[in-house]
Amino acid sequence: METIFSLSSLLVMPFWLLMIALPTWGWTRRIMASPLVAALPALLYAALVLPQIGPIFAAVSSPTLAGLMALLATPEGATIAWVHFLAFDLLVGRWAYLDSREREVSAWLMAPVLFLVLMLGPIGFLLYLAVRAVASFARRANVAPATTQA
Repeated sequence: METIFSLSSLLVMPFWLLMIALPTWGWTRRIMASPLVAALPALLYAALVLPQIGPIFAAVSSPTLAGLMALLATPEGATIAWVHFLAFDLLVGRWAYLDSREREVSAWLMAPVLFLVLMLGPIGFLLYLAVRAVASFARRANVAPATTQA
């Protein structure tokens, strides 16, 4: 399980590197346009969960703190949780990357935001929502409506 845990990050790191280090490269946008970028960690997650679906489903369908602690306190449980984080953080990062490209948010500004999505998922997501709101406000402020004088 240690090896799976250690190598699982390699499934997502190339995509994070593309979004953070090469955000304007044409291939980055083409690759990140596909939600399939998260397919490999999702498949690994499925491969880890399905053999233990009974206890895992019991723990998540009627969660208790003690039950989740017991599940996560094992090498298998921690690895499953880690792969879950990797897959879903990548999907959130992908959305933020694509959305920021559409909104023409600076790649320099997005690099630390995406890094925070990678490292601290929900905090990076909240930061991107704030950046997105500020960028939207700034864009509206800079685009004054045309007026005609009669």
